[in-house]
Amino acid sequence: MRSEQPAILWFAGMVMKKTVEVAEGGGGGNRCGDFAPRRVEFITPRLTLPVSVTGRECALNCAHCGGYYLRGMAGLEEALGRRGRGSRSFLVSGGCNLQGRVPHRERWAELKALALRGSLNFHPGLVEAEDAAAIGEIAQAVSFDFMADEDVIKKVYGLRATPDDYIRSYRYLRRHCRVVPHICVGIMRGRIESEYRALKMLHHEGAAAISFIVFRPTPGTAFADFAPPPPEEVAELLASARALFPETPLYLGCMRPGGKHREKLDCLALQIGIDKIVLPSAPAKRLAAQIGLEVTYGEECCAL
Repeated sequence: MRSEQPAILWFAGMVMKKTVEVAEGGGGGNRCGDFAPRRVEFITPRLTLPVSVTGRECALNCAHCGGYYLRGMAGLEEALGRRGRGSRSFLVSGGCNLQGRVPHRERWAELKALALRGSLNFHPGLVEAEDAAAIGEIAQAVSFDFMADEDVIKKVYGLRATPDDYIRSYRYLRRHCRVVPHICVGIMRGRIESEYRALKMLHHEGAAAISFIVFRPTPGTAFADFAPPPPEEVAELLASARALFPETPLYLGCMRPGGKHREKLDCLALQIGIDKIVLPSAPAKRLAAQIGLEVTYGEECCAL
């Protein structure tokens, strides 16, 4: 425990410093005295089945993903069949079309049937007002990729869209259901650039919770040879978020690098006061016990 104490104090100081900066800038309250994290939820989402409404198909071939992660998802037919048995909830995702939208409405009858089997967390991409209203009828939550930089949107997703398009979709969705914006830290070739701008935009818009995922090099993609952002840089962004959103639940999501990177980042996130960590590393579990955190456990997607 003593070996962890300097890091705890250093990151406590970081959060307090950033809280003061936010307060002096008129962006949030000063809660320095309430910094010390008291509890955390560790999540192993074994009861949430990821589902793709497009199978392995995606029109965008994004530079960081390339459709790779669709391969591990169940098809909608499978989710409604034997593979979906035992699941309490479903992450409803899929590949995007050339407009950056996941075509959920094309499978709507099946999705309504799936909603009778368990809770739905939609991952929709960009939406129009009517899409958001429909999603709100059957979804318990929406995981929304929040983008704050037009250059990132163009170079990573290949879309002719702007941050205003993402804000418009975010507002549509929030009218109808609980939305958890996701920020992919280091999405631009492992560099942290527009993520701080995204935090400021979300502070203006409001957020029920925020989930942070971290760029990981993925085989066969345009960004496969780029390294993820260093854990310390990710942690500094998380500290800024904690200062800017002292009352908002902050999550460290499932998509992030493994190995030593995960071990270090998870421990730093605990010290900053992240509320949920999905698939936590063993060192993070030990640290939580060492510093006396109250630990609860979840078995579904962090957005639910």
